[in-house]
Amino acid sequence: MTGMTHAMLKGSNVPLDATAVRAVLRWTPGAGVPDVDASALLLGTSGRVRSDEDFVFYNQPRHPSGLVRRLPKRSVPDGLTDTIEADLSALDPSVDQVVIAASCDEEAFERVRDLRISLYDAASADGDPLAVFDVRAETGEETAIICGELYRRGDGWKFRAVAQGYPTGLVGLATAFGISVDEAEAAAEPESSAAPVTPAPEPFALPAPSAPEPDSQATVQHQQPAYGYPQPAAASQPAYGYPQPSPDPQQPAYGYPQPSPDPQQPAYGYPQPAAGAAHAADPNFVLPPQGPQFLRS
Repeated sequence: MTGMTHAMLKGSNVPLDATAVRAVLRWTPGAGVPDVDASALLLGTSGRVRSDEDFVFYNQPRHPSGLVRRLPKRSVPDGLTDTIEADLSALDPSVDQVVIAASCDEEAFERVRDLRISLYDAASADGDPLAVFDVRAETGEETAIICGELYRRGDGWKFRAVAQGYPTGLVGLATAFGISVDEAEAAAEPESSAAPVTPAPEPFALPAPSAPEPDSQATVQHQQPAYGYPQPAAASQPAYGYPQPSPDPQQPAYGYPQPSPDPQQPAYGYPQPAAGAAHAADPNFVLPPQGPQFLRS
């Protein structure tokens, strides 16, 4: 490949002669400008990752093969950079594409200024870029953008300018290619420490009344009446002044005659029928002698 730099438009592509490349994302920092993170996804012929290990990002900055890695961020005279480096010639034949993406979950890309991806030959430390592409968000609401993709074409590789955005951040981008990402892990920035969490103040509460001493006259709450208001009597205590049905059929309700459950015990206050034996004839009973006027001659 010649030393000429290709200024690319969205959808255009260029062939690559380099066997290893550095994809450098650059943007201009400033007040209100969110931080940008570079990431890479290694895709198979199906257009999806082969496993979760094919996702290279800030929490997994190096592929297990060591052939794709994320380099530390740098401050350069015209902005900040974040870089993905890939050794294309040594990649497993099952890898068909390497997607280069940018994400900024803090804000949308409408706040990111001068985002550009530049592709360099990794073997040349100070050479001119092979290709540059100014990445512009389509709607401004994107929080993740595919900047470009490296893909196989025959025995070689090519680079395509993409600029396809996702409003769901790095998590949405990764899951679209088959990655199972822990959302909390993906949202955490390793460079920044989380702000300390201040515990919420406890709600104010009046002090609880002290418990009664063992010899106190106080009783448990359910046995204490609300003074000044009559309380309903317990089921086992009658309401005085009114006759109550006796829960025990053996105990009469005082003031009202009750049938005696025992026929040998009379109901007091009322005459009771005498027993049958009281009306039986006395075998020794004899009428008094009758007068002479009744005697026969």
